[in-house]
Amino acid sequence: MKKKKVAVFVDGFNLYHAIDANSSLRKYKWLNLKKLAACFLKSDEQINEVFYFTALVPWDNEKKARHELYIKALENEGVKTVYGAFRKVEKKCRECGKRFPTYEEKQTDVNIAIQLFKSAVQNQYDRAIIISGDSDLIPAITAVPKALAKGIRIIIPIGRRAEELKMSADGYHKLKERHLSSCQFEEKIVLQNRSKIMKPAEWK
Repeated sequence: MKKKKVAVFVDGFNLYHAIDANSSLRKYKWLNLKKLAACFLKSDEQINEVFYFTALVPWDNEKKARHELYIKALENEGVKTVYGAFRKVEKKCRECGKRFPTYEEKQTDVNIAIQLFKSAVQNQYDRAIIISGDSDLIPAITAVPKALAKGIRIIIPIGRRAEELKMSADGYHKLKERHLSSCQFEEKIVLQNRSKIMKPAEWK
């Protein structure tokens, strides 16, 4: 029997912040997303493509370097990176009322929606798996099955509820610590060009 093609769409910052919010889980940031997605495949499915949606921080060179290292590890597994961007904005402090400059990550939900439709139109998947807890994705999640007859399942990042989001899809699973712990990269990775990268010391 021919297996169903699955495309995986990972909301990088939504997943990252879910892990980073719990100090006991931060050791799992060196996460093999392709292996993680495989944990949730049905017996009649196989992964066709994996997309990682993210943005590089412009204000911290060390964080940026760790992130770029992680992207190298993912791309070595065939994961495709789709970049958004950070925009400088002003926000108001709820306590003192003063305004202060900060950054907001933009474009990820739009990029996921566009790629979800694009891959569906190109018939790159029969079923999609979206790893995110962002309710902004609901319009795309409800539109794609109606327009293009594709199935969509949601993987809710650890510690998130996302009640509206999971009700909009065909099905959902919740990410558990056992999934994170069993889907880590090796501490040292040999890339396809034979160079080597190491898990950042700050993530151990």
